Amino acid sequence: MAEVQGGGDSGDVRPELEEDLSEVSDFLKAIGKQIKLLRERAGLTQKEFAKQVGYTESLIGAVEQGKRTPQRELLEASERVLDAGGLLIVTSDDIESAKAKARVRHPEWFRGYAKLEAKARELHCVSLYSIPGLLQTEAHARAVFSMSHPLLSEEVIETRVAARMGRQEILTAWPRAVFGWVIDESVLRRPLGGWEVHEEQLRHLLRLGNSRGMVIQVMPLDRTESAGTGGPFILITPKGRPQMAYIEVQTSSRLITDQEEVRIMNARYSTLRAQAHTPQESLALIEKILGDR
Repeated sequence: MAEVQGGGDSGDVRPELEEDLSEVSDFLKAIGKQIKLLRERAGLTQKEFAKQVGYTESLIGAVEQGKRTPQRELLEASERVLDAGGLLIVTSDDIESAKAKARVRHPEWFRGYAKLEAKARELHCVSLYSIPGLLQTEAHARAVFSMSHPLLSEEVIETRVAARMGRQEILTAWPRAVFGWVIDESVLRRPLGGWEVHEEQLRHLLRLGNSRGMVIQVMPLDRTESAGTGGPFILITPKGRPQMAYIEVQTSSRLITDQEEVRIMNARYSTLRAQAHTPQESLALIEKILGDR
């Protein structure tokens, strides 16, 4: 049995280690200074500018300090309002490159599992408390990291969000891996980040669930039996290696390689799939949750 310190899908609430964020951080600060200089030259306060571009004053402040990544839509709006002469739009590709660099900066305690996941040929997940990381929208991931305790800095939050989005490249890689998720219904009914964020997340699940090779099943709340009472887990089969299992709870996590243990967890997963709604019933339930709102 091998062990990995930390995990990925439950919010990554782990003791902070020093990370080299200087390259991305300095670049974002430079962009923020440019926006601030142009705003001040235009004679606008942060509040006035935020209103004109359609974003909150707090977000504009975070962008100007280099604590938030300016999305293309914000850059386009800023370009128009500040008459920047193309200065801000031309940075869009550089920002995407900076985000790509941040994606490889997983926390040290998560890199072992992330490397296995990137090479997975099969991945099956049982999630009882949270939306699996591979299925999260950017807004949902940001909300999850923002509510972590102890609190994470804005810099670390943005890096973790970019890293989580980068992990999702496996969903579109070819040849396509085999994916399966069993998610507890309670997770789908808990609007983390507020309803707008949650609605986007549920619609994202519908899109993925209707994609070829993606199997999403929901464990309904009214089941009188469940093989998942022992907690969430992931079964992963990396290319050229035997199947393994991964579990995490609070500040502890384990990568299980003992084949007898893996066999038992595989049997649990099979039972859970039988106990859960079918994929079609699961998507119908997600649509009902959206409709009930």
